[in-house]
Amino acid sequence: MGMECCRGANPFRLCSGLKVLGYFMILLVASIIAVSYCAVIVIAWGPRLFVGGLVSVLALAIVIVFHLLLALLIWSYFMVVFVDPGSVPLNWRPTLEEENLEIGSSVTLSDYVAPETRASAWPSSEGLERRPTIGYCSRCHNSKPPRCHHCSVCQRCVLKMDHHCVWVVNCVGARNYKCFLLFLLYTFLETVLDAVALLPRFVKFFGDARNHNSSPGKLALTFLAFVLNLAFALSLLCFVVMHTSLVLSNTTTIEVHEKKKGAVWKYDLGKRRNFEQVFGTKKLLWFLPLYSQEDLEKMPALQGLDFPTRPDVET
Repeated sequence: MGMECCRGANPFRLCSGLKVLGYFMILLVASIIAVSYCAVIVIAWGPRLFVGGLVSVLALAIVIVFHLLLALLIWSYFMVVFVDPGSVPLNWRPTLEEENLEIGSSVTLSDYVAPETRASAWPSSEGLERRPTIGYCSRCHNSKPPRCHHCSVCQRCVLKMDHHCVWVVNCVGARNYKCFLLFLLYTFLETVLDAVALLPRFVKFFGDARNHNSSPGKLALTFLAFVLNLAFALSLLCFVVMHTSLVLSNTTTIEVHEKKKGAVWKYDLGKRRNFEQVFGTKKLLWFLPLYSQEDLEKMPALQGLDFPTRPDVET
């Protein structure tokens, strides 16, 4: 009896508890922004705007860049949080063109092939090897487009899923991956700016603490802001480098292992086209969490249901 209960239990249901942790992460992000703002603007450089000379010019530049990066960071962050990464339409089936494009690209396990579509999922031409053309999710009871994966936290399939991000309480997929990358980039630039801007005061911190030249509250806030921003800048640098590599090779985090199985990755269209598959073709919108209407209409990869492949790779 106990064994039957264990078999029927779904351990992945515990993953849904990460959503609760995600809401604390949002509060943590807001807290770090507030601490950094107070340390950089209110304590360190805001008062220097009225000193005059080169110091005021430098202070003005830091204040402007700080607020610009902060605005872009917050904009990108909320877009990642609230934009749906892309879900599979109910009873989705590929068009004939997509079916031919992705023939044989799905897994062959019977658990991932829709029972009612097994017959139609095999090419009918004589002499061809019979292989399924689309996948099937046994949890969602729906067909799976190419590059689609089931998220155990969100309890649904996500189009071109990269990963589930606890920091944004959302999955990162086809329709919000660009927003996530921009959030990553602007957060990295903001933390670098904050660390550099607070470095002189951090060096001066020990002398002020010894001589009691500043209030303990300001000293503690400056010290905390510098350490937090430096730590985040160093850790985010690794993620920026990693995701830059993934974008230029048209690979998701989940697909890294799958990519190693073949000599040539079928979605690798060249660095320029790979970049456009995520950021679009309009250069003016590359660094904004937006797409042009023309790109949304002409680039199906941005919708997450259809992806162009290399003509020299058998799919």
